Amino acid sequence: MSGTEAGGGVVAIGFAACEQPARYLQQLVKHWGHKMAASWDGDAQQAAFPFSEHANAVMSARPDGIAITLVTSDDTRNMELRGVIERHIDRFAFREAPLSYSWETKP
Repeated sequence: MSGTEAGGGVVAIGFAACEQPARYLQQLVKHWGHKMAASWDGDAQQAAFPFSEHANAVMSARPDGIAITLVTSDDTRNMELRGVIERHIDRFAFREAPLSYSWETKP
């Protein structure tokens, strides 16, 4: 699936159904917090991950899973980071893993 490069970026919307989305996101923030300025907003149940100047993800804990918005500079990087995100969430959701991820490119 090819991305849409709007405003110089490729936006992908993803979702992973799981039982404890907030817990997994908090663990991911703590894990990636050693490498980047990852943050958790408990009120909004939302995590932000600034991978680089040209790539970031915002993930929200929903009652039925994790909603993901991933923005990158190009399709290749977007696909790479989807894999990184999936592997890391699965690591923390090991009792449920592998989770089923759905992705679509935002027009």
